[in-house]
Amino acid sequence: MVTLVRAAALTGFAEVMHALGGDADRALRRAGLRRALIREPDQLIEAAVAAQLVEDAAAATQCDTFGLRMAESRQLSHFGVLSLLLLHQATLRQALATLIAYSHLLNESLAIQMEDAGSLVILREDIVAPGPMPQSVDLAIGVLYRTCAALLHERWRPQRVCFGHSAPRDLAVHKRLFACRVEFDAEFNGIVCKAADLNEPNLLADPALARYAQTLVDTQFGARDASTAQQVRRAIYLLLPSGRATCAGVAQGLGRSMRTLQRTLDAEGLSFTALLDQVRRELAQRYLANPRYDMGQIAVMLGYGSHSAFSRWFGAQFGCAPQAWRNRHRRP
Repeated sequence: MVTLVRAAALTGFAEVMHALGGDADRALRRAGLRRALIREPDQLIEAAVAAQLVEDAAAATQCDTFGLRMAESRQLSHFGVLSLLLLHQATLRQALATLIAYSHLLNESLAIQMEDAGSLVILREDIVAPGPMPQSVDLAIGVLYRTCAALLHERWRPQRVCFGHSAPRDLAVHKRLFACRVEFDAEFNGIVCKAADLNEPNLLADPALARYAQTLVDTQFGARDASTAQQVRRAIYLLLPSGRATCAGVAQGLGRSMRTLQRTLDAEGLSFTALLDQVRRELAQRYLANPRYDMGQIAVMLGYGSHSAFSRWFGAQFGCAPQAWRNRHRRP
């Protein structure tokens, strides 16, 4: 299944590449893209191609903060017509709910969830991709952080920003962009903030303009919905670490009954178990690539109650024990 992303996702790529001494045009050609193409923000390109382009650029320039540097220049206007709708929501919570509802129009591989946890709210975010995509994750979280800041300005006071990957060699970019604590090797990617901050009124909100913007969005995108498989995969990515990636849990998160979800998957020739295993395979390889995660921690993040249960599943999927896979794929 091909997932798509707006070319606007690569905004800032050429500028960061140039600043680091790289050749942006050559990198784009190798990826099968052209500079003229990514100048059209609403042009759709393959999400996997865009993500790999950023990962390859980070490796070529030896810059492990490439994605975050791209995020530094992002503005609300880069969301296109959706930016007007976000700008005029009454609160940050409503703006985030709108962003989540329409995220598939921006990037079909982007998974975002807003989870209330007492006085705090966890904004979980991830890139649904077969392999580790740390630069794309950094870019997505950086853009989400700047979006919240653009709506609340100095009233945006998050508690911490979390990354599942290890810390880069230099934290200068993180210190410039994030005015809060930054955690690495976390069990999820995202932002933790106060629930009260999300309910702060948006002083720029105009209900009339919000209605007008809604009409524009509906006119431009019509009924372009994410496929059921994409919706389920994104939900599993976000729910696995909390142990709620069951068919019932995913159905509830998607606002459907479990029976309706199963009927829809059956009609598309899919099964929830197959999609769950698919996501687990992708995340298992991502987690095992990070030597700071021990096997027990990985088992929990994949929704298993014990290391032995995880090892049995992994052996059936990959034909070897998790530690053997890690040893074989360990980077120098």
